[in-house]
Amino acid sequence: MGAAFTCATGIAQATEKVNVSLFSWPGYGFWFIAKEKNLVPKLDLNIIIIEDPYESFGLMTAGQLDITSSTVEYGPIAVDKGVPVKLVTYTNPSFGTDKIILAPGIESAKDLIGKKIAVMEGGLTQIFMGIWLEQNGVSIDQVEFVNVIMDEAVGAMLGGSVSAVELWEPFGSQLLKNMPGARVVADSSEDDWISTALLGDGMYMSEAFLTERPEAANLAVEAYFKAVDYWKANPEEGNRIIAEAIQFNVSDVEMVIGTDGEIYKGGIMVFDLEEAGRFMGVAEGELPLGMTNGQIVQHWNTTNTWWQKFGMADAMHDWTTGVELSPLKAALKAK
Repeated sequence: MGAAFTCATGIAQATEKVNVSLFSWPGYGFWFIAKEKNLVPKLDLNIIIIEDPYESFGLMTAGQLDITSSTVEYGPIAVDKGVPVKLVTYTNPSFGTDKIILAPGIESAKDLIGKKIAVMEGGLTQIFMGIWLEQNGVSIDQVEFVNVIMDEAVGAMLGGSVSAVELWEPFGSQLLKNMPGARVVADSSEDDWISTALLGDGMYMSEAFLTERPEAANLAVEAYFKAVDYWKANPEEGNRIIAEAIQFNVSDVEMVIGTDGEIYKGGIMVFDLEEAGRFMGVAEGELPLGMTNGQIVQHWNTTNTWWQKFGMADAMHDWTTGVELSPLKAALKAK
């Protein structure tokens, strides 16, 4: 008993607590696999579900949160507003999970002029909608954007207070099932959207965490991608772990990330470590679905341009000012 206690104490002393947040969506659930399977024993992952990503970024600024998984467009806003948060890697492109849906009776983008549209302001859903509107002859200042999170967006459409919405799964299918006549006019599996990888997720770390605890930051990236590898090898178990953690049905998790660990059309493509490294330009090799090595640069410039249009960023910023690649490089080297 004494030896076991000593050993346990030694492990406890060597474990470093890392505070991680995400909102309840399967694409971020790999953190729970890393924790349940103790894939990096040196880390104690304290995972918190926070539905509003801007709340997470605020907690990171306040030093109460080390890492958040969220959609991948926030970097230019952080740099522009002096928020001490860095993008450390892109984690998965949307390959059909994101959809623009019009209410019954709305036949085209031009029917939305003067009407309300539900998006998550400051998020990729707003950019996706803005690009689609412009492609179809409607300026972003001809509509009224309403800022809502996903479950509220479904309710807003069903209640008739908005005329269009951008939703990801499983919320899109839930709306279509309960709103006869609603229809999808764009989704992220279409070539133009997946090849740009506009719609996707990323991992952010606070500057304090990166500078004061770099080894923990490196191990956190390692833990996340070890969880992805575990899920790819054990998708049924991995999906169950994620479903229980975020309180989704397993079928809803499968709707987003699939059942076999492979690229899932209709959901997302979950990047492994090497694929993330290629997207971020720090690993050799090509990516599927029309994406290119080092595409983070194009992605950053696109989102920064749109944040200027929406008035959320005052200037263009070089991508290197908002991205820190050291943890990803370290994880690649360690593998």
